[in-house]
Amino acid sequence: MEAILEQAKKSAEAAEVFSVSSEETQVHFEANRLKHLQTKQQTSLALRVIRQGRLGYAITTSPDDYKSLVDNAVETSRFGMEAKFELPLASTYPPIEVLSADVESVSIEAMVELGEKLIAAVAGHTPGIICEAEVSRGVVSVRLVNSRGGQAAYRKSYFRFGIEGNLTKGTDMLFVGDSHSSCRAVLEAGIVLAPVVQQLEMARSQATVATKSLPVVFTPHGVASALVMPLMAAFNGKTVLEGASPLGQKLGEEAFDRKFRLWDDPTVSLRPSSRPCDDEGMPSQRTPLIEAGKVAGFFYDLQTAALAGTKSTGNGSRGHGGLPAPSASAFVIAPGDTTFNDMVGDIREGLVVEQLMGAGQGNILGGDFSGNVLLGYKVENGKIVGRVKDTMVSGNVYQALKESIALGRDVRWVDAFLHTPHIYCPSISVASKG
Repeated sequence: MEAILEQAKKSAEAAEVFSVSSEETQVHFEANRLKHLQTKQQTSLALRVIRQGRLGYAITTSPDDYKSLVDNAVETSRFGMEAKFELPLASTYPPIEVLSADVESVSIEAMVELGEKLIAAVAGHTPGIICEAEVSRGVVSVRLVNSRGGQAAYRKSYFRFGIEGNLTKGTDMLFVGDSHSSCRAVLEAGIVLAPVVQQLEMARSQATVATKSLPVVFTPHGVASALVMPLMAAFNGKTVLEGASPLGQKLGEEAFDRKFRLWDDPTVSLRPSSRPCDDEGMPSQRTPLIEAGKVAGFFYDLQTAALAGTKSTGNGSRGHGGLPAPSASAFVIAPGDTTFNDMVGDIREGLVVEQLMGAGQGNILGGDFSGNVLLGYKVENGKIVGRVKDTMVSGNVYQALKESIALGRDVRWVDAFLHTPHIYCPSISVASKG
């Protein structure tokens, strides 16, 4: 990488070399049986230059051919956008634990056994259910150097397993599922099995719900599928800069219920979305977005921060390729003091939404969500009485989270990108064919 950097410095005022490599092993089950085992490796090398004040960029999977990489990056700078930032100097990064040696030592046999255990338990509980399951482990290595002396290197491990089940009876289809991810090897099937079995138990009976505005409890998965995507778009510094965010002009203003607090945090130990620095070499930090219902900030990479006249929040992300762009790492919603049972007990008629399908197809930038309830339950006189079908919910996240919401006491991670409690919204539009 240093040789590439030196070559690039001969043709550009500033340069940065970014390398990422990964190795992942997947065990996949389909229709209750082992489908395939796969190990794949991926490596990419990206060069970003600033030449005559403009950005140039090139990427390769053949690091030995660095002359072509430099030539391509320099050539693209002729048409690149104006660079408004300086590459970061050498920096100290927070000591965030994201590598666990036990992940690489997990055998494929152990991964297969975990997947078989998941399927056997779910199929044994509900005969006739068809399951898909996946168990995966991997390690990602990241390294970055730039012409101003900035440099970073770290390795991150991850282990993930999950199961989805489908029970079809005539025209009725029931979908259940859950997953767990960590930087550590977690082989306890019960972490996923317990919520899936609970879903199956609550779905034993069916119920119909009226078409009207009703109180709705969004479970953590429900929050992820309905409410979070509009917020991720609205707090993105690029969206704010373009004038497309409905929150862009509301910094410091109260836009949500005062109990609602949200931040972006890639510094949580042993989470797959965490890291000591972003993909531009900026130190990771916890970035407040909503404090006591007020808009507290937005997340930026170097370029958008410079254009906005502020500082990067360490949210520059590029994955295996592409120019850096601001991206959320992990959204964390602060818990409240209400139990799930108390939320349900307070409802005379309403819904619990576990999974919404298609919510992201509406006007996300406007905060709208609308989708079919893939998995949800009717609440009647303070009790869950059965699963609903042919039901839609719709609303606006800014209206839903501005009313007198209640936040759950218990929190959990949904995949690697969201840490959230249950959220009770007193009035959401519900439409049902029933």
